[in-house]
Amino acid sequence: MEKRGRGLKSSPIQTPNQTSQQAPVTPRKERRPSMFEKEAYAQILRERLRESIHDVQYVEPPFDDSVADIGKEWKSALAKLKFANSYRMEPLKKFQAHSVETKIQQILTESLKDVKYDDKVFSHLSLELADHILLAVKEFGYHRYKFIIKVLFIQKTGQAINIASRWIWDVAWDSWVAAKHEAESYIALVLVFALYYE
Repeated sequence: MEKRGRGLKSSPIQTPNQTSQQAPVTPRKERRPSMFEKEAYAQILRERLRESIHDVQYVEPPFDDSVADIGKEWKSALAKLKFANSYRMEPLKKFQAHSVETKIQQILTESLKDVKYDDKVFSHLSLELADHILLAVKEFGYHRYKFIIKVLFIQKTGQAINIASRWIWDVAWDSWVAAKHEAESYIALVLVFALYYE
């Protein structure tokens, strides 16, 4: 009969000649790259932004540049961001032609109150008027609309004129507005096209 002790297990005694089996050695983890290493800078950016929706472009870290140039590099990197699609097929606020037409008519009467026809002046005035109208239309806050503004000055010499525009048009969301200011020697016509951009 074998005597057994309480809770004691017999283990074989190892001699120096016998090789013992040890648990396999796990390889050491690689050292994380430092953000101050030139080659690892883009890799760190990719790892940090892996779950985001941005495309990571390589940005050279500013090692020898002045502090003023650092902002320029980051601005150029941020300008290349891509955003996820919102899948919105209609505008938050539909373009309302009546309110825009009233505003444009008001701008025309104020800007051209005492102006007489001069083709040299009108070439610059048409650009200034188009910029002023564009800013006024953008203040309405129509989200995702692109605006095209035409300003025409027509001298009154007893002629007839036909104006035509062609567009690929979405009848549900796209719209346009026309406003006219008439003086003794000319007619000013403003056309504003509002095109919804999905």
